[in-house]
Amino acid sequence: MDDPRPALLADRDRTLRRLAGLQEDYAEVVDASRDTNADDEHDPEGHTIAFERSQTGSLVQQAVRHLAATEAALTRVEAGTYGTCTTCGEQIDPARLEARPAAPTCLRCAAGPTRR
Repeated sequence: MDDPRPALLADRDRTLRRLAGLQEDYAEVVDASRDTNADDEHDPEGHTIAFERSQTGSLVQQAVRHLAATEAALTRVEAGTYGTCTTCGEQIDPARLEARPAAPTCLRCAAGPTRR
């Protein structure tokens, strides 16, 4: 990968759009729950609304983490350390960076200490 910036910037833009949509969905679910019985256990729709709120909240958190990883990768590009494992300092396989441009670690370090 010659210059990772275009891929990272495109990924950041997609993630920001996804995050905005998820936050809007989450707000709609929360608003919908205000119009229902506050007792999730006895309200037939309560479990569904609680599940949707939980699922959407999890997706929002996932998008926020991905956005932070992408921003960190852009920072590494600017610092000249992009492509170097943040754990062991070895070069990250270009195929890994092609698949996951924001990857901060090599495959060995990503696998964790028990799989080395």
